[in-house]
Amino acid sequence: MHEVSVEPSGRRTLDNLTHSLVGALIGQAGLKRKTGLAMPALIIGANLPDVDAACFLWLDGVEHLGFRRGITHGPPAWALLPLVLAAILWGYDRWQSKRGKRPEGRLPVSFKWLYLLSLAGCLTHPALDWLNVYGIRLLEPFSSRWFYGDTLFIIDLFLWLLFGFATWFSLRREKRGKDWRRPARIALSVGLAYIGLNGAITYSAENGASEGPTGNATVIASPPPLRSWDREMITGGNGLYAVDGEALPGIPLDRCDLAAARARDPQVEAFLFWSRTPFVVPEEDGSYTLHDARFYDPRSRGRFSVTLGSGVCEEPVPG
Repeated sequence: MHEVSVEPSGRRTLDNLTHSLVGALIGQAGLKRKTGLAMPALIIGANLPDVDAACFLWLDGVEHLGFRRGITHGPPAWALLPLVLAAILWGYDRWQSKRGKRPEGRLPVSFKWLYLLSLAGCLTHPALDWLNVYGIRLLEPFSSRWFYGDTLFIIDLFLWLLFGFATWFSLRREKRGKDWRRPARIALSVGLAYIGLNGAITYSAENGASEGPTGNATVIASPPPLRSWDREMITGGNGLYAVDGEALPGIPLDRCDLAAARARDPQVEAFLFWSRTPFVVPEEDGSYTLHDARFYDPRSRGRFSVTLGSGVCEEPVPG
């Protein structure tokens, strides 16, 4: 659950600030007293699945779309990544102790609790990432199926403010010797209620969607930025989609030889593997561009598109 956090060639998962604040709040709710280095375990653990961002070092263009939110967000990673983090933190504590640099106020370090807290932080990451329309492969490597929550925009200002204020307030009360756990617990409860409310809004919007101009084979209620109470309705299918009742340009996908395009170009393969609502737009120079209806806003479409070249599609004859 990112985002606005935008990568050089695409939009991120739920932003890392939200992930970090959730990890911090879990610690401030009381779990940070279980072991020394609990807060690093929770906060780093909450961001750990995003190690797949390293793919930008070797993948080109939009190939990252077919790689990210996969193997590092699936069940084996949930167990292994926290184990690696716990071992590093435990080793760091031992290293500091041998050199006489271990802070006196640090609690004794328990490897068991370091692992459990790293695991708790790590599990919050795919749970939050699932909440937006981007998608996540929760069962990788056992299944490459994408899952979508359609509940929150990649950046949610309300959660930023709620979690940020609660973390600050909890730390402030801790310094003053007051009950510091309660503000964190209240914020986490309010955040869960807010997410549940947004899930209900999405469910109602998708189940009450009217027939779109391109049909309703696919119906997505996409949360827009800064308007969590609203939903952008995406409807259609077979490469013909509408957003809030306005049809997007496109050619039926069954008129395009996408199988050949996928075989020729790994970027097309990656894009179609990731895309939930793909559609093809003819360009003036005779080429075609592949887009996704979820990210066709002018501010983002350039980062979520790939050129197919000419001769890929058979356009209908006018008249």
